[in-house]
Amino acid sequence: MKEYKVVVPKLGWKNRTQNYEDFLNQYAREGWIVKHIGQNSPMVIFERDKNR
Repeated sequence: MKEYKVVVPKLGWKNRTQNYEDFLNQYAREGWIVKHIGQNSPMVIFERDKNR
């Protein structure tokens, strides 16, 4: 079974690209996989196996 998480990242204005990379890497370390990044909104949808 899969579980999903919807997150709106708060990146600030300085070092925005680095903050976005750090944000994605933090969730990756927790086992989350990016399924969708919103084009008209800053929303990111993650997926992972619930029974890991």
